[in-house]
Amino acid sequence: MENSTQESHLRSENSATYDSPFPLYAMAFSSTPPTPNHHRRVALGSFIEDYNNRVDVVSFDEETLTLKPNPSLSFDHPYPPTKLMFHPNPAASLRRASATDLLASSGDFLRLYEVRDSSIEPLSVLNNSKTSEFCAPLTSFDWNEVEPRRIGTSSIDTTCTIWDVERGVVETQLIAHDKEVHDIAWGEAGVFASVSADGSVRIFDLRDKEHSTIIYESPQPDTPLLRLAWNKQDLRYMATILMDSNKVVILDIRSPTMPVAELERHRGSVNAIAWAPLSCRHICSGGDDAQALIWELPTVAGPNGIDPMSMYSAGSEINQLQWSAAQPEWIAIAFSNKMQLLKV
Repeated sequence: MENSTQESHLRSENSATYDSPFPLYAMAFSSTPPTPNHHRRVALGSFIEDYNNRVDVVSFDEETLTLKPNPSLSFDHPYPPTKLMFHPNPAASLRRASATDLLASSGDFLRLYEVRDSSIEPLSVLNNSKTSEFCAPLTSFDWNEVEPRRIGTSSIDTTCTIWDVERGVVETQLIAHDKEVHDIAWGEAGVFASVSADGSVRIFDLRDKEHSTIIYESPQPDTPLLRLAWNKQDLRYMATILMDSNKVVILDIRSPTMPVAELERHRGSVNAIAWAPLSCRHICSGGDDAQALIWELPTVAGPNGIDPMSMYSAGSEINQLQWSAAQPEWIAIAFSNKMQLLKV
């Protein structure tokens, strides 16, 4: 991307586009290193307001900038997946062959799949409902990088559930908020945070399950917070977005209640945020204005706010974005039925 506040037009050699038959929402980059025969994998979830949905795992060839579907790595998914994530640390999972990858999805339940070279096998369906037939929908989840046996899920029933996915059991369930929990993010091994329709960001420590710390509340009471991103390079910082707001709110957990920065250059609601995997000062946001903005956070914000360092215009509203941890120069954005990879 051009390093200027003027709108930067990506040249064709710096992007790759995948056209899906369906509207897209959930996306995930695989962390498994590519082998001579296999390229990087990206999982894409359809967003059809119906029971029948799809997940496609496509391969990305960085040399030719092509994205290719593999029909044998495509499977039906009940309801649109609210999130997809590959195992964050493939080397830590000893019980699998090196050619396989683990993929998780959230929706009606938390589901795990084994992605092989030419097939995908369902591994487990994790349901914590006491009445086995029905389960409150899961809004999101996060896979713990430090302890990959742990996945935390967030639900509309006000709870967060911590799963031991290797044993397939619930480690703990916490009533986290007064209203639906919209997102969850791990910080350290036993510390996670969540955001809710009650307008609060809360931090939990599994060593003290009775208490949580509120580090931010919406300026207007009960404005829902939709997404949360914890800065993995500097755990003091996290970012959140409010419903129907053009702001990205940057928080420092050492100074609760007051944001350290508010990024307000979008001309429509912000829908997705992602920190740079290898930099503690860069964050990307995408929104209804069809813009993906990359920001560099200054050490001290000036009186007139912060301008993005680069911009990219998509074809329509950006619903989702992911910044690849394994290939930090690539950002994926989803809009309409397209997934675009942008080189930054």
